[in-house]
Amino acid sequence: MRIKESGIIVFMENYESSLEFYVNQLGFQIREQKEDLSILYFGNSYLMIEKNGVSSPAPKKRDQNPTVLRLDLLDFDDSVKALQDRGVLVDVHVLDWGTIAAIIDPEGNRIELKKS
Repeated sequence: MRIKESGIIVFMENYESSLEFYVNQLGFQIREQKEDLSILYFGNSYLMIEKNGVSSPAPKKRDQNPTVLRLDLLDFDDSVKALQDRGVLVDVHVLDWGTIAAIIDPEGNRIELKKS
């Protein structure tokens, strides 16, 4: 198998508001956009936001969504502060194996930032 590129697709029930969160709140940049999906730059990969998902008003449990988006950051403290300044709820956890900041997107999906 020779992989050219890798990506992650997240299906959203409320596509427009979810895309706005990822772009305006989290700071992802749009690489390509079509009617029902947007491709965002995601390190050396891409993150695709697409319609036809299922939203949850509360954070999704693992049986609802067993996937977590994880970003290892070199500028962890500055990034957490910038997100908080943009109104993003960030929950920092210092664990024996490292430090993470947990964010829940508008659909209930978990995103983790790891201090690298």
